[in-house]
Amino acid sequence: MKRRDILKHLSAIPLVGAIPHEDFLKKLKPRGGTLAETIEAGEKIYDSIGVDTIINCRGTFTILGGSVERPEVSTAMEAATGYFVQYDELAYGIGQRLADLTECEWGMVSAGCAAGLKHFTAACVTGGNPEKLIRIPDLTGFEKTEVIIPRQSRNAYDHAVRNIGITVITVETPEELAAAINQRTAMIYIVTGPSNDKGQPLSLEVIAEIAKPHGIPILADAAAEDLTIPPVHLARGATVVAYSGGKAICGPQCAGLLLGKKDILMAAWQASSPHHGPGRDNKVGKEEMMGMLAAVEAWIARDHKAEWQQWLSWLDHIDQKLTTISGVSSEITQPKGLSNHAPVLHIKWDADKLNLTGEEVAEEVARNKPRLAIGSRTNDNMTSINITPNQMQPGNAEVVAERLHGILSRSNKAKPAALKAAQANLTGHWDLEINYFTENSHHKLFIHQDGNWINGTHQTDFSSVELIGMIEGDDIKMKSNFRKPGDNIAFLFTGKASDDKLTGSILLGEYLTAKFTAKRMEYSHNKKPIFIPGGPPLAT
Repeated sequence: MKRRDILKHLSAIPLVGAIPHEDFLKKLKPRGGTLAETIEAGEKIYDSIGVDTIINCRGTFTILGGSVERPEVSTAMEAATGYFVQYDELAYGIGQRLADLTECEWGMVSAGCAAGLKHFTAACVTGGNPEKLIRIPDLTGFEKTEVIIPRQSRNAYDHAVRNIGITVITVETPEELAAAINQRTAMIYIVTGPSNDKGQPLSLEVIAEIAKPHGIPILADAAAEDLTIPPVHLARGATVVAYSGGKAICGPQCAGLLLGKKDILMAAWQASSPHHGPGRDNKVGKEEMMGMLAAVEAWIARDHKAEWQQWLSWLDHIDQKLTTISGVSSEITQPKGLSNHAPVLHIKWDADKLNLTGEEVAEEVARNKPRLAIGSRTNDNMTSINITPNQMQPGNAEVVAERLHGILSRSNKAKPAALKAAQANLTGHWDLEINYFTENSHHKLFIHQDGNWINGTHQTDFSSVELIGMIEGDDIKMKSNFRKPGDNIAFLFTGKASDDKLTGSILLGEYLTAKFTAKRMEYSHNKKPIFIPGGPPLAT
């Protein structure tokens, strides 16, 4: 197996980098000036605390800042500050205006889309009864305690649903859905997408047909979708549809939008801040509430066709620059659904001919100025990077084109055909100590080494998962994934190895980093003979 292939399996390193967290913090060097001195200077406000800005060619990822707020949003938020209002009155005024704008019964602004999912779930469990609300997450004695989620809708965001204390019932077919509905069913939650499009076995239409006779509300999570007016998923059978404010709608990053049935949204508002209870920790300010309303108004007035043409012109500029390089080709793909609705430019080449993979390009531009966030992929010998333009800003395309042209057009040395010989034999059983921020956790590694390649098992706190990796000289890289429905934690190990000790850092993806030390477990040499009786015991 080639080095490139094994590195692909060990995963490209995300933007935070495979360095210990405290070392990462040391790299943040303020470059002068207080906020008051730099606030008028654009990106220098981040520079003043040692943080680089990044050209966003990935889309509306929260970890990059989501979307750029529309000017109308910033203006509304600024206008809303400096005054005081009663929040229930504010919510009612916004709720009615959103209803008028979007042609639905009612609207609500939450502290992000995930908070909206949580508040809706609370509403379905309590029915607006405050005595029940303040008991959450202890649902003892509640009539409604279960939420049905189709398997293909299980995702990391359903933590917001589970935070209420409900029991998730996972189904895969219409028959399973029908059988799962009972007197304890509080709601059905889906993430809108291909698995529940019209015509699919468990489409939203099918779900609604099964659920509505029982009076079961349906929540459609359309966080990254374009807003449709009236909301298309309500017409398809959803009770309420939830959007992120900080994605396609380009509202406040910390706001969410719920549209649909008024009675259940009133119960959801009761479950949210400023009202005490399990939603008090999801505070949305008056500025974000007015900013979200302004974003919806702006959405209706925006020239979406002109925006699309602007995006295509940026991609065309980058495309024209990069495809002048021998061996580089391109393709622009168009989105098929409402979610993450933007064209994407794919730049492709033969990794063996350029001695470079898409993952390596993405890593280089992620770490070095001017920093870019781009996607990457490698299949067999063909590799690629991809560029999504919907959060790029004027002037970005020229920077991106020059940056990528410089990398793809340079001469890259061919990588050695063979890896350096391993300096240690790691086959065996290892006691692994992981040092998290305030806790040390004890895991186990069961390793089989074949030359440079590592395979085995990583026994975590709660599971046993496959381990793969490589050793080159005394450098090790290993990867395991802890998975459960809706969640995934990648353990990416990098460090040094000897015959009896492993040390280094673990990149935990979005969960930051940890340090590790592993020591070979020594077995006692007990050479006593083992007696096995010839039948069942005669005494116990």
